[in-house]
Amino acid sequence: MMQSTISTLPPYLSLAIWLPIIFGLIVLAVGRDTNAALVRVGSLIGAIVSFAATIPLITNFSNTAHGMQFVEKSPWIERFNIYYSLGIDGLSLWFVPLTAFITVIVVISAWQVIQKRVAQYMGAFLILSGLMIGVFCAMDGLLFYFFFEATLIPMYIIIGVWGGENRVYASFKFFLYTFFGSLLTLVAIIYLYKVSGGSFDILMWHKIALTMKEQIFIFIAFFMAFAVKVPMFPVHTWLPDVHVEAPTGGSAVLAAIMLKLGAYGFLRFSLPIVPDASHYMAPFVITLSLIAVIYIGLVALVQKDMKKLVAYSSIAHMGFVTLGFFVFNAMAVQGAIVQMISHGFISGAMFLCIGVLYDQAHSRQIADYGGVVNKMPKFAALFIFFSMANCGLPATSGFVGEFMVILGATQFNFWIGLLAATALIFGAAYSLWMAKRVIFGKVANHHVAELVDVNGREFLMLGILAVCVLAMGLYPAPFTDTMQTSVADLLAHVAHSKLPY
Repeated sequence: MMQSTISTLPPYLSLAIWLPIIFGLIVLAVGRDTNAALVRVGSLIGAIVSFAATIPLITNFSNTAHGMQFVEKSPWIERFNIYYSLGIDGLSLWFVPLTAFITVIVVISAWQVIQKRVAQYMGAFLILSGLMIGVFCAMDGLLFYFFFEATLIPMYIIIGVWGGENRVYASFKFFLYTFFGSLLTLVAIIYLYKVSGGSFDILMWHKIALTMKEQIFIFIAFFMAFAVKVPMFPVHTWLPDVHVEAPTGGSAVLAAIMLKLGAYGFLRFSLPIVPDASHYMAPFVITLSLIAVIYIGLVALVQKDMKKLVAYSSIAHMGFVTLGFFVFNAMAVQGAIVQMISHGFISGAMFLCIGVLYDQAHSRQIADYGGVVNKMPKFAALFIFFSMANCGLPATSGFVGEFMVILGATQFNFWIGLLAATALIFGAAYSLWMAKRVIFGKVANHHVAELVDVNGREFLMLGILAVCVLAMGLYPAPFTDTMQTSVADLLAHVAHSKLPY
């Protein structure tokens, strides 16, 4: 992996991180339920400004440059050689604007739904946005760990305060799973600091020669944190419970962005730092990924709760991501990253759709609906579109990533590619089964009869997401072009042994 020079451009990454955090703190400081309207407007302005600050990253990004871009580095805790070090490459570029964009959508989604503690709700999401962007930009190991763990706090509060009846149980389960999974990562970071001669520089860690025993220990340590976050089978059990209890905005951000933090960790830490252990452990990871793709897809088929069904589908889709990473194939790795971005749009949209129904009928049970198209035709069209995208319909973003991963997996091993392809069948089965029972048929009951079609605000947020899903499906080149060089560099680095003998 190539070393990078300090950028002469404005501090775009710092702006992307700290603007939403500052806006969030201002909202928390001055916001009250008595001035909720002002809080909503201020939060939306903050989210839009923060998103606008990420646009220069796309326009100024060089597709052919090697190493990190927009690099910022200044001393943080000099005594321990800890730096405030930021940078992005083609592996992380799109997750920065995606995070800021989803935050804008979430603020819009909560406009009328959240009536109490509005400032705290909006402030928590703005602060969370900045912290998640920090994870994607951090190039110092301890800074990464700080952002990675700090994201738990606002999400814990969001679930625990604005969640459903079992919100306290769900928030504790979320926190304990993800926090304890990360403890070994801290041990690995400290160990790498020691063997590197006292450096937390992630790019320097990429160059350290480690024995196979050391590499396997470090791989397992990172795997514990990242596998829980993705989440991978069998440490996925926290996700459905958390999604069911989380408020709509919390579910959208959790599925669209927070799950990607773990997958990104594999790209930035596991593969380049311990390439020999990654190759050695690849069959294990591929097996777990295929179980997620197939078995979890079958589990999704029998769900009665819409949120649980989409939560399980998220686990299956993220199985494609980890599968793509560990077949060490450029097509598959690019497809996995595209799948992460696409899943951010589609899963967020699916949870927002469920939220629209829940706000009116106060039920997530599939059996409580039927014939929604008769009362909500515009909503039904959007719901069907996102359901189709969720099962990988060609011309939607859901198809592009999964197809690239299947192609790459087939080049690696035909049977692995074939097994991965079965997920498209299961994805179509559970997505269309839910859509059929909820949307089509006669009006099932008086609750459905009282439903009102989406208003302008709801149509705007879902319509924007639909445009993104369609645009990415029809023309994925802007996404794939930016990551080609970085993926090639990563795979070239992973292909060379780092054993000291």
